[in-house]
Amino acid sequence: MNDLKTTTKRPGTVTLADVARLAGVSTITASRALNNPKMVSVETQERVKAAALSAGYVPNLLAGGLKSNRSRLIACLSPALTAGSIFIVAIQAMTEAFAEAGYQVIIGQRSFDQAREDRLIDAVIARRPEGIVLMGVLESEAGRHRLRASGIPIVETWDMSDSPIDMLVGFSHIDAGAAVARYLHDKGRKRPAVITSSNDPRAIARGQGFIDAASALGMGTPSMNVPTHGFISPSKMIHGREGLRELLTQHPDLDCVFCATDVVALGALAEANAQGISVPEQLAIIGFGDSDFAVAANPALTTVRVEGVEIGRLVASQIMARVEGKNLEGGAVDMGFCIVERGSG
Repeated sequence: MNDLKTTTKRPGTVTLADVARLAGVSTITASRALNNPKMVSVETQERVKAAALSAGYVPNLLAGGLKSNRSRLIACLSPALTAGSIFIVAIQAMTEAFAEAGYQVIIGQRSFDQAREDRLIDAVIARRPEGIVLMGVLESEAGRHRLRASGIPIVETWDMSDSPIDMLVGFSHIDAGAAVARYLHDKGRKRPAVITSSNDPRAIARGQGFIDAASALGMGTPSMNVPTHGFISPSKMIHGREGLRELLTQHPDLDCVFCATDVVALGALAEANAQGISVPEQLAIIGFGDSDFAVAANPALTTVRVEGVEIGRLVASQIMARVEGKNLEGGAVDMGFCIVERGSG
């Protein structure tokens, strides 16, 4: 096998011609060995594969995609995937469904800064993936316009909108918050509070849905809005601890609190335990997301469950159907949610 002098090459510049030279075959033979191995002998296949491995060769899928007009890449744009992120289950299910069909998912991190998010949208469109998945609806009109104009199949998810860019699979955060308020009202709770994000539109919607429904049900006092503590996303346990501490300092008679996520609810639960407040006897704590740790908390968290696996699979099937030329109409699919009652409320 010939020696390949890679010391003068920049990383990522190994070509198929380099692999062929290293294997001692022609470039067309190397291509056949890697892309259509039945056309060459087993011995040649092994030589070329060994040369490719030795050289660190990765096929240029962009060049192949230009010829076939297929990249088989899906771009998923999601807020920060921190510990306990409510998006992880849906993204994992979606990624697995795409992988089974031969697609690869690349994940980009969305920003709560609109200008930065618009730049990310432009960068993704420029790379012409076969589909784009947005975790949460896109607020930027400029970004929405460019996505529509791109002709790329788009699915917004984990939210609800009357005017989706293309396809949408999600649920109403306002309705979820209102459902929690009704649940607590039915349990006899009268003095609610909210710990929610100040910059995540989905968490804000859940909090507002809760506040509006609680007020309509006569929870709280006529002279005071439902007390709220805001924090800057992404969610952390400390937000729950600090939020509950501040709320109880100002409103010591609180008997229930709705938290933006299960991570925040876990922090609120820790703060209640530290202050000797009995949960749920004195204070009910409700989370959102039904994270895997929710059932392991002490007491286990009552929370809002969204069927992330089903959402992820449906998102993948919609993108693939559109890519394969099926006449799939746009519009919204409401997957709903449910309240999972456990020990915290």
